[in-house]
Amino acid sequence: MEFLLATGIGFVTACAVYLILRGRSFPVVLGLSLFGYAVNLFIFVMGRLWSNAQPILVGEGPVADPLPQALVLTAIVIGFATTGFVIELALRNRHESGSDHVDGHEPGHAPGHVSAAHTGERN
Repeated sequence: MEFLLATGIGFVTACAVYLILRGRSFPVVLGLSLFGYAVNLFIFVMGRLWSNAQPILVGEGPVADPLPQALVLTAIVIGFATTGFVIELALRNRHESGSDHVDGHEPGHAPGHVSAAHTGERN
C-alpha cells in the first residue's frame, strides 16, 4: 500500500513539475494546483492510514491522529484561494501584454511587439 501511495504522489508531482515548466500561463496554474494536491496527499499519508480507529480518544484501542487531517483541510482552503488569485494575475497579464506566455511575449516575437490581432485593430 505504501508503494502505491508513494508512486501516486511521485506521479502527480512529476506531472505538476512538467506543467509548471510550460510556457503558457494556464498550464503553470494547473501545475501549481497539482503540486498543492501532491503536497496535501503527502501530508495526509504521513499521518498514517488508520482503519477502525477512533478520531477522538474514547476508551482503549488505536486512535487516529486528527492533526494531518486538519492540516490538509486548511491547505485545501488556502490552495483554493491562492489558485483564484493566480488565475486573476494570469488573466490580467493576458489583458495587459496581449499574450498568455509567461515571459510576456510569444517566442520569435520582439518583447515590445504587439500584433494587430492582440490590439483589436482591423485592417
